[in-house]
Amino acid sequence: MEEFLDIIWLKVLFVIQYVVRCLDYILAPLNHFGPAVVILAVVFVTVAATKYFSKIYKTKRYVELEKEFKYWFNLRKEALTCEDPEKGKELAKNIDQAKLNRVYYDYFFEGLLSSLLTKYLPIFIMLAYVNEAFKPDILLKNFGREYIFKFVNYDGKTILVGAVFWFVLAILLVYIAWFIAEKLYFKHIKTKEQPA
Repeated sequence: MEEFLDIIWLKVLFVIQYVVRCLDYILAPLNHFGPAVVILAVVFVTVAATKYFSKIYKTKRYVELEKEFKYWFNLRKEALTCEDPEKGKELAKNIDQAKLNRVYYDYFFEGLLSSLLTKYLPIFIMLAYVNEAFKPDILLKNFGREYIFKFVNYDGKTILVGAVFWFVLAILLVYIAWFIAEKLYFKHIKTKEQPA
């Protein structure tokens, strides 16, 4: 059994190394723009992929749980609008205890697992790639410096920005830019649809 697991691990390691080499080859044309641009491109593609995957990937169970949750939630709201407020509260409490709480937690955890798969896993995989592909010794070899950015603070001390910090900062910047672009796009579409 141990030999079998060792063989599988070696094959997984081989696939990972192959994927890393492919990514290095794909990103090589961007190297003359510097490591910051390469990492920013990786982040942009990663965010676009996570947005796409999270939009198209919904399990059958998630869709069923969403329908069931909405049904029980609407039934609970109806119970609260009952003519007798005490009876409505009791009905809502019974609905909560009987179905709504369980359905809500199942729905929540299914959504959480879906988010882990479609959003966080790709980001962490690319973070691992950036951490490995932009080590200080590799940066020195490819770009002639061991850092992504360098700036001086108010004390006159030099602060070096590494690949992982730049990746995290770039993720935040790209998500903020994506949010603003979506808002502007939908605002533009909405104003275009309204008659003058």
